[in-house]
Amino acid sequence: MKVLLTGATGFLGRSVARRLAARGHALRVFVRATSRLGGLPEGTETAIGDVTDAGSFARAASGCAAVLHMAALVKVWVPDPERFEATNLGGFKNALAAARAAGARLVYTSSFIALGPSGAGELDASRPHPGKRFRNPYERTKALADAAAREAAARGEDVVTLYPGVVYGPGDMTEGNIVARMIADHLNGRLPGLVGPGDRRWSYAFVEDVAEGHALALEKGRPGDRFVLGGENATLQRLFQLVHEIAGKAPPRLRIPYGVATAVGRAQWLWAELTGHRPQLTHGEVFVFREEWACDSSKAVRELGYEWRPLAEGLRETLRWLRATGQVDAGSAA
Repeated sequence: MKVLLTGATGFLGRSVARRLAARGHALRVFVRATSRLGGLPEGTETAIGDVTDAGSFARAASGCAAVLHMAALVKVWVPDPERFEATNLGGFKNALAAARAAGARLVYTSSFIALGPSGAGELDASRPHPGKRFRNPYERTKALADAAAREAAARGEDVVTLYPGVVYGPGDMTEGNIVARMIADHLNGRLPGLVGPGDRRWSYAFVEDVAEGHALALEKGRPGDRFVLGGENATLQRLFQLVHEIAGKAPPRLRIPYGVATAVGRAQWLWAELTGHRPQLTHGEVFVFREEWACDSSKAVRELGYEWRPLAEGLRETLRWLRATGQVDAGSAA
């Protein structure tokens, strides 16, 4: 089918674009005029515009059987915080309107964070965000967009919503590829320590597995379906122990108490607000590190045939890529 893809130049989006093309879908990507298009599949059409512009979005979706909306503002801080609402919530509403006008299915990429912390259990897509507290603007606007997606599905619109876990693996070193960046910093001696004791569970999902999950949801999902696309639930302690076993680098010894990290993050955020320079850490990030974000992907496994690889396997592939691309010393990723 002909698919309009937003966010195709992002870390996960490029993998999804390649996977859709490999499965025979005709691909049109909706990008800004300044976007870097290298690495997209041969024969990909381009439509120029912005997800915050409803008119350009509707024109891009015309003639498509599906809109796969992945574009989002995934940042810890931006000079203008209203961009989070315009991109993450406004962009979703424009995607919904564009898909409706084109008579197309909308597959929307949300995030595990839109569901709220898991606590001692595991997140599945049945429960919306409790809405009592948001740790940062990204979480708040993704939760609001998820609520809008649920409302559209309840009205009978053909919306399928996906909730990837913490996506990692080979690809662009964007802010969304936090795991690969942490590992590279650790192996290069630039990671001073871990925020907190490292005992919180996150769901680590390998990028190619999540890309395949998107293709499966496009083809097999039913109107109103919601799927978590997670992976192995593990603590940061477990992640760095696996890195140690694979690459021979001992885990970080320093543990930065949450209170200290929060104070440092708040000071850096205030400095960023004053100077416009991006902070290395914010208090909002620390609030995320304090929580459990474990995921339950069993519905996607059962109904879509989704498969996720163990964390050790995914880390081994990530480390090989970091070595091959010269981002860590060749001897650091055996």
